[in-house]
Amino acid sequence: MNNKLTKAGRKIAFSQILFTTCIVIVITLIIYFILGASYAISALGGGLVAIVPNIVFALKAFQYAGAQSSKKVVESFFSGVKLKMVLTALLFALAFKFLVLLPIPFFVTFCLVMVMPLITPLFLKKYY
Repeated sequence: MNNKLTKAGRKIAFSQILFTTCIVIVITLIIYFILGASYAISALGGGLVAIVPNIVFALKAFQYAGAQSSKKVVESFFSGVKLKMVLTALLFALAFKFLVLLPIPFFVTFCLVMVMPLITPLFLKKYY
């Protein structure tokens, strides 16, 4: 599990997740000071619903690496994607059941986190 090949992938994945988390916190603070606490809680909820499954996927997807364990690599990615989808649906259900959310900041922040892996390499060039 602590393969040298997996360390590089994990480092990139977790640097992206850390960067995304920082962006969500900054956006939540900006929304808090401009629009108030209820908007900020909704934005933070949307960010968490997206970030937590990404962390679980990164842990699951980068368990194996190398040519000898290629079947395990593919299986770990597929199981990671399945787990991410189930966890995302579960977190959506829990958020809407137990939190009082405003849909616009919730979904805007969720969508922002979903596109962050496309934008993050522009800011974290030294890791690539």
